[in-house]
Amino acid sequence: MAENGRLADLEKQKLLLQDHEEKHFTSSEVVRDIIIGVSDGLTVPFALAAGLSGADVSSSIILVAGIAEVAAGAISMGLGGYLAAKSEEDHYNRELKREQDEIIRVPDIEAAECAEILAQYGVESHEYEPVVNALRRNPQAWLDFMMKFELGLEKPNPMRALWSALTIAVSYVVGGMVPLMPYVAIPIADRAVMASVVITLVALLIFGYVKGRFTGNQPFNSALQTALIGAIASAAAYSIAKLVRA
Repeated sequence: MAENGRLADLEKQKLLLQDHEEKHFTSSEVVRDIIIGVSDGLTVPFALAAGLSGADVSSSIILVAGIAEVAAGAISMGLGGYLAAKSEEDHYNRELKREQDEIIRVPDIEAAECAEILAQYGVESHEYEPVVNALRRNPQAWLDFMMKFELGLEKPNPMRALWSALTIAVSYVVGGMVPLMPYVAIPIADRAVMASVVITLVALLIFGYVKGRFTGNQPFNSALQTALIGAIASAAAYSIAKLVRA
């Protein structure tokens, strides 16, 4: 009877899990890469174009310099994202090897650490002892448990470095072309820079708002903060160019 009751409970739990769908956002790394790429792409070429406009050069020169900067910036930012992701992967693999060796060499110490982790979650000794014993019988599960709960490390996606590089680079290009668009249509730099300021500040406000929604910050504060940073950067570049030219 007891066995039948336990099986019935398990079936009930399975049905509950099938009916229950949790909506969690699980693409935080991709969003982070997009934020990095777009924010720098909007800000750096914007400041460069404003600075060159302050130096009284033609729109064509600003456009060529801006496109060159976007290309170089995308490559640089993408490479930086690739190296950062590869560093995380290498760190995980080193710690995985070290933890694997410790499970083999000093299993009792590792079991004690496992018990200590469970105790931190309020699990009593008579409750966690069967769990620890079950993990010891399954070395791979034990290793995964220690990596996640002792070291706080998640196994990285082997394609993470490449996708990070591509995401950041493409996002940088998309963001970088926004402040340069007016220089394509308007040959007079003084007029083009005003259009660039308006378009880019609107783009920064929208981007900042969306970023705030995804990151859990206040969207309006995020929008104003992002636009303010871009405005300060472009104003500084424009003023410095005017001072140098004078």
